[in-house]
Amino acid sequence: MLVALALTACGVDGEPVQPSGGVNVTLSNNGLGLGANVGVVRGPVSVGLGL
Repeated sequence: MLVALALTACGVDGEPVQPSGGVNVTLSNNGLGLGANVGVVRGPVSVGLGL
């Protein structure tokens, strides 16, 4: 799946898609929480993976 995502993002099959990503940091009574997400956007369609 990662190989297909990388090939699509670099434009092998046509026009390149726009990468997206972010990092979340949350501080609560339970401690510090970290999260991340990465994905690609092409027109109205977006595909992503969150951790």
